[in-house]
Amino acid sequence: VQLQAFGGGLVQPGGSLRLSCAASGRIFSINDMGWSRQAPGKQRDLVATITSGGSTNYADSVKGRFTISRDNAKNTVYLQMNSLKPEDTAVYYCNAQVVTTTLAYRDYWGQGTLVTVSS
Repeated sequence: VQLQAFGGGLVQPGGSLRLSCAASGRIFSINDMGWSRQAPGKQRDLVATITSGGSTNYADSVKGRFTISRDNAKNTVYLQMNSLKPEDTAVYYCNAQVVTTTLAYRDYWGQGTLVTVSS
């Protein structure tokens, strides 16, 4: 199973970006999916999660600005980021709680995509 994240880049404060993360491989089903981020010199923090049924949870720092969604048919999770601030600059990582075709359960992580918010 692999997770591939896309969509990072350089954006000005107040701008928007949309991240995508597609899971592929021997997937039977996916439970929760989510996004975390790690700023330079800091620990990795949870940004948002979404259940298979669509229930969402957000870090206080992104509530009202970020929206997490998923397409279960495509095994893909998205993060729409609006009103971006310089403090949102970080490497963003996606994760997925996967049940494989051999019915093994494991949390998989993507490789990370850099988001830089700067003028």
